[in-house]
Amino acid sequence: QVQLVESGGGLVQAGDSLKLSCATSGRTGSRYAMAWFRQAPGKEREFVAAISWSAGNTYYTDSVKGRFFASRDTAKNMVYLQMNSLKPEDTAVYYCAAAQTAYSGLLYDTKRQYSYWGQGTQVTVSS
Repeated sequence: QVQLVESGGGLVQAGDSLKLSCATSGRTGSRYAMAWFRQAPGKEREFVAAISWSAGNTYYTDSVKGRFFASRDTAKNMVYLQMNSLKPEDTAVYYCAAAQTAYSGLLYDTKRQYSYWGQGTQVTVSS
């Protein structure tokens, strides 16, 4: 069982930066993929970024490449999402998710592959 708690959301202006944090507890280990998803009002939850818990390799959706950066601190059991050059279209509830994978370094980008979810944190970007 894995527990995830997000924090760090808020109201910012376009062009600002924000760093989200995800505190993890439970049985995370070398064969886990950690991800960030987001859900805007009236829209489906969509993939944003993923990072391998052990290998540290990352994967991003095209719309955030070069602006968002995922990282993790295995000693602190934390996952982060640094969001730069924020745009109004980035406004959404951001969720942290975890998935056990077949091997270390494997990443998923669909929500059905993630078994564990946090409660979400709201990010609002004003124009």
